[in-house]
Amino acid sequence: MRNSKRQMSLHDTYNDVRTAIEEGKPELIVLLEKHINFRELIPAEFYWAFYRRNGRPREYSLEGFIKLFVLQRIIGIEKDSTTITVLKMCRELREFCGFDDICDVPDASKITRFKQDFVFYIQKVFENLVEITEPICREIDSKKADYLIYDPTGIKAYVAENNPKFMNAKLTQAKNLSKQTPGLKPHILVYSLLPDTSAANPFVKQQYINGHYCYAHKAGILTNGLGIIRGISFFDDDFRRRHPEIVVQKSDNPELDKEIGDSVSLKPVLTDFFMAHPTFSYKTFIGDSAFDKIDNYTMLRDDFRFGRVAIPLNPRNSQNAHTDYDSNGTPICPIDKTPFTFLGKSGGKNRSLRFKWVCHKSEPIGRNRICTCDNPCTESSYGRCTYTYPDKNFRLYPGIPRGTEHWDNLYRHRVQIERTINIIKDPLGAASRKSFSQRTAKADLLLAGITQLVGVVLADAINKRELYKSIRKLVA
Repeated sequence: MRNSKRQMSLHDTYNDVRTAIEEGKPELIVLLEKHINFRELIPAEFYWAFYRRNGRPREYSLEGFIKLFVLQRIIGIEKDSTTITVLKMCRELREFCGFDDICDVPDASKITRFKQDFVFYIQKVFENLVEITEPICREIDSKKADYLIYDPTGIKAYVAENNPKFMNAKLTQAKNLSKQTPGLKPHILVYSLLPDTSAANPFVKQQYINGHYCYAHKAGILTNGLGIIRGISFFDDDFRRRHPEIVVQKSDNPELDKEIGDSVSLKPVLTDFFMAHPTFSYKTFIGDSAFDKIDNYTMLRDDFRFGRVAIPLNPRNSQNAHTDYDSNGTPICPIDKTPFTFLGKSGGKNRSLRFKWVCHKSEPIGRNRICTCDNPCTESSYGRCTYTYPDKNFRLYPGIPRGTEHWDNLYRHRVQIERTINIIKDPLGAASRKSFSQRTAKADLLLAGITQLVGVVLADAINKRELYKSIRKLVA
């Protein structure tokens, strides 16, 4: 408490008022102002593109727009109109974005126009944040940060074809046609009746995602083993122009169409990612069975230098497997078909890498092993022993033995990308934006990724790295 006998100066009064104002700020604003320098996050080329001479000065600052988008996603506001209302009602949030007065808050059309005009540079902001957060990820957990996980996803567009009434109308039409042709299944016929693109926007393609039809924008997402987003590739016309080798195929099987799309997108997505970040390298790649293709294994090993590839074998691709091996590539007993026991890596200085396997009935006794089989298939007391060579078949032996506990523990990290995609879509609002524009959808997806990475930078700055996954927990 200040001494009542001491005369207060103008300087003291100013300090008291300033302290009262600063202490009245929301914790979110205090943390962002103190620890996040948005000027450093925005590349110089974005400033040049935004402020270049266009006949009149800019009414709003570039940092103001970026701050607005980050706040919008942290708070969880879905509509731009609601964001504008919140900014007009909250002076602290408005001043943080650099809007001095209520009249200075941009309207919804300016917000949408900004995203559409500068989506290319918004991606540059995202890539800059990926570079900034990469060493932070390595410090949090160097092992998990060395995993690269990939999975495509779809962002539903706000078009009439996504209305349940549209799908029900097509199903009714298919049922009427099936009555005229006995044996024709309506649920299979409805797939051929659906248009390939939306009538309102030809860039919104028909997709088969998570077991149902929809019309969506498709994108490829890359994360590390920590679940921190590393790359976003939006499958728009620019992406197709950069990769003319992509051929879109359509069959009578929606599940097969989805699988083909995922597998074909793998190489272009990784190519763009490593071109944007040429200094990055990862030891392990993780993906689902949609990528189980011999060419993909060779490409991942030779072109992108992955030492381990954790992709489950697709049963459709394993019909002609060797009889001495199971579907995981594990040697099996020729008598009872039981998998052999993995004993580890083997090989000397001048010998190729190989994995050692021994009969499951060979038990360690002292320093040796003794086969306890009643009907042994070999005269050796050690039991049958065999080796597999990863370099000879990288699909069956992708740097780590399939079917082992080590394999299961590694592949379990693939759930991280599912969680990250859910965070990007739901809490950060990438899937709740009511827009059918391709450029706006791409910008919204990138801004959701930017917000997650801002949370990683903030968690590192305040020494709460354990909360890197959720920026909302940092400011709660």
